[in-house]
Amino acid sequence: MNRIVTLDEFILRRQKDFPYATGELTGLLRDIGVAAKIVNREVNKAGLVNILGFAGEENATGDRVAKLDIYANEKLIECLSNSGECCAIASEENEDFVPLPPLEGKSSKYVVVFDPLDGSSNIDVNVPVGTIFGIYRRKSDPSGPATLEDFLQKGSELVAAGYVLYGTSTLLVYSTGRGVNGFTLDPTIGEFCLSHPDIQMPGRGRYYSVNQGYYLKFDVEMRRYIDYCSDLNLRLRYIGSMVADVHRILFQGGIFLYPNTRKYPHGKLRLLYECNPLSFIVEQAGGKAVTCQLERILDIEPQDLHQRATIAIGSAEMVDEMVEFVQRYSALPV
Repeated sequence: MNRIVTLDEFILRRQKDFPYATGELTGLLRDIGVAAKIVNREVNKAGLVNILGFAGEENATGDRVAKLDIYANEKLIECLSNSGECCAIASEENEDFVPLPPLEGKSSKYVVVFDPLDGSSNIDVNVPVGTIFGIYRRKSDPSGPATLEDFLQKGSELVAAGYVLYGTSTLLVYSTGRGVNGFTLDPTIGEFCLSHPDIQMPGRGRYYSVNQGYYLKFDVEMRRYIDYCSDLNLRLRYIGSMVADVHRILFQGGIFLYPNTRKYPHGKLRLLYECNPLSFIVEQAGGKAVTCQLERILDIEPQDLHQRATIAIGSAEMVDEMVEFVQRYSALPV
């Protein structure tokens, strides 16, 4: 019988993998694990309390804010304030970054970016949602306040990233740049336990994921590639929750697409909160992630906290094929 390895135990064992193995990043990952348990509890009882539906306001990028979005955002900020390892956070739900109060004797060396509840429009119909997070080592002087520069770092500079999927079971998947591991929440003991060690994405898959309702609004090269996927009899699967769609292809292979449209010529997904962390995970598992203009996601230099991007992410061979279609059919130089 295999011995159960909890998330806390695994993080402590792997602490030597961190570039700065002094315990700060370990504490941050544990804080995120605690926040995920709290959010999971509320997601699971959402139908029983008054946190379903929308709160009647919009976030910084113009989306309606679900009540549970606000709750998840507040709990993540609260938990990340506990250990004193994080000096500031940036969230999809906040206009600007939020400095966290320092703890006495602590010199916080990290900042955290997150989407507290990706796919929240699905909450009312009981479809999986998730939390996405990324951790950067700050650029500013640790003895002073955090700055915008601390957050406007390329995805390749992430020191850790991951996501939590709240579904039929609750999984936390993360990487510190040395492979990807998954943990399933055991509700009987209240612990995330190692369930998917060293996740490797298949080179190809049988699925493609795209909002095909926008087909006529996509550029011609993207329509040609989608037609190609259909001609291969690939199965179209689209949940409308990026974290859930990417989770499927991480384990089963495939490609997730969110191209530009006429309404969103620069793309719709957020670079810092969604694209960078998930691209980091997928690349660590052997996949690829590029924009639909063929730039590697993790190489993009962010200019704004809420910068949007297009994305094609998934199995390496399938992303390469998508790149070939863009190069062949695009009217623009690539």
